[in-house]
Parts: sequence; C-alpha cells; structure tokens
Amino acid sequence: MPREPIPTWYFAVVAVRKENQYLLVHECRHGQNWYLPAGRIEPGETFVEAAEREAFEETGIPVEVDGLIRIEHTPFADSARIRVIFTAVPRDDRPPKSVPDEESLGAEWVRLDQLAAYPLRGRDVIDILEYLESNMPIYPLDLIQSEGRRYL
Repeated sequence: MPREPIPTWYFAVVAVRKENQYLLVHECRHGQNWYLPAGRIEPGETFVEAAEREAFEETGIPVEVDGLIRIEHTPFADSARIRVIFTAVPRDDRPPKSVPDEESLGAEWVRLDQLAAYPLRGRDVIDILEYLESNMPIYPLDLIQSEGRRYL
C-alpha cells in the first residue's frame, strides 16, 4: 500500500546586506513585527527566484542573491517545513519602501547594534545577522541544483 505524501511548505529567507546594514521588513502580519525578507516559494519558482521576488515585494529593493547560509528542515507530525536562508546585496541605491501595502508596512536598513529598538518576530533574525557579522561560512548557490542535472 502506498504511503500518503507529506505536505511540505518551502520558504526563502534573505539577509540583504549593504556595508554594515541589513534590510528589515515591517510585517503587516505576525503581529506587525520586524523580520528579514521572507516568503513561500510559489509553484514553478526556484528558491533563488523566490528569495529575490519576496525581497523586492516586501522592501521595494531589487536584490541579487549571492550566497547560501543554510537549509533547514523541520518535520511535524502531519507536515514539514523547509527554509533556505540566503545572503543578498541590493542591485541599486534606491531607498526601502515606506508606503504600506499588502506585502509589508515598509522596510528599513538597520545595523546590528540597532536591533534592540525593533520588535522582532523571532530570535532567528539576530542569530542570522550575528552569523554574518562573525564572518562565518557562506556557501555557493550551486549547492542547490535541479533534480536530474548532471554531476560535474
């Protein structure tokens, strides 16, 4: 007898860095706290495409994903979640959006020492940014490959 598929949710999280500042999103959901640009991968979209799309939708800043911090898998009793955490840089110098819409209430560039002034959705924001500030490894994007692609 075949097993039932496991519903799995896939998310991209993006730590966008400009010099010593990081891009935070003022969320319209999740208690209107602050978080990194993040969101669910849509059908037909790669992890990188989703990361760049979500960052732009939530912050108004086009970004270029340039590295991979880690891949997280969280199994639950009836489903699972996979989060891929990326690094990125802004593609230009435009300011973050400041007019609320359905994606966010706005976004700001923030230094690590300013985080205490922002009500964060989770401790993981601090952990990710401290990881980057500590010059820990950032992995190449080619670790993520399409299934069936040749091993070279």
